[in-house]
Amino acid sequence: MNPIGKIGIIGGGSWATALAKIVMRTQPRISWCLRTSNHVKEFKRLGHNPSYLTSVPFPIDRIDFFTEGDVNDFVRSCDTVILAVPSPYVKGYLKRIRSTLLRTKLVFNAIKGMVPDENMLISDYLQTVKDVPQAQVGVISGPCHAEEVARDRRSYLTAGCFDIEKAKAMSQVLTNDFVNCVVSRDVIGIEYASVLKNIYAIAAGICNGMNYGDNFQSVLISNAIAEMSNFVNSVHLLRRDVTESVYLGDLLVTAYSNHSRNRTFGNMLGKGYSVKAAQMEMSMVAEGYYGAKCVYEVNQSYQVNMPIARTVYEILYQGKRIEDAIESLSKRFK
Repeated sequence: MNPIGKIGIIGGGSWATALAKIVMRTQPRISWCLRTSNHVKEFKRLGHNPSYLTSVPFPIDRIDFFTEGDVNDFVRSCDTVILAVPSPYVKGYLKRIRSTLLRTKLVFNAIKGMVPDENMLISDYLQTVKDVPQAQVGVISGPCHAEEVARDRRSYLTAGCFDIEKAKAMSQVLTNDFVNCVVSRDVIGIEYASVLKNIYAIAAGICNGMNYGDNFQSVLISNAIAEMSNFVNSVHLLRRDVTESVYLGDLLVTAYSNHSRNRTFGNMLGKGYSVKAAQMEMSMVAEGYYGAKCVYEVNQSYQVNMPIARTVYEILYQGKRIEDAIESLSKRFK
């Protein structure tokens, strides 16, 4: 029996929209939970998401729409839930969902962030707070910008699950003519890597805004992958290859691509914007802003040497002068 069943997606942003496009390539019908009834109404009228990836048409007759207010009905309507909302909002959604409902579902986290108030991985939150069995918790990640999915450009994903057979089943759903999806058991490592790469992309953006050259950027990212590896191995020791696309590949595309909102956010800071001004000007959430605080606080228990992540935290939350912070950081690189 297929463990995936009917898929439901929570989220109405660009990443959720890209995932919906990918899923509907192989699935006959999905449930989709958007934030408001007006969003649903406009989506149905236009035949596409009115706010994100507006060039991507959807077969409305194959989508069962729900809103935040009826999220429990949404969960009842599907067998597998994909979480794809910005991390600052995930706790609010999950609080609304009855644990008795959610624990019977397969839940894949596609959010590249943590639960901010709790400093918890979303997989941990699902298990400890919502009582979802470990074997029913998974993650979807990889170098896969929503804007490129919209154009059918070749993209790569990894489906991770504590139960590898469920990861394989999700991989079959996500694989199509332009998306390749592999599997992994490393749910925790993938989640942490997804958070860290956004922090490092902010650093790359800051340095770009300050007109640091390609030579410096290459050394920054070389040190970033080493830092990522050290941290992930300290918090969750497992045999993994950080050069795989879900770790290094996702870091590279987030740090270098103009589609990256975290790089864009950092670039604005490097050009002289204040943190608040940069946030106000951006139309989408830069996950690395929240991730920097979470990782900094989690690392107080592990004390891993993380100069790049710490520098980003000091700039964002302690008001450290960017020029001084990056100059000091540059002297630590090999």
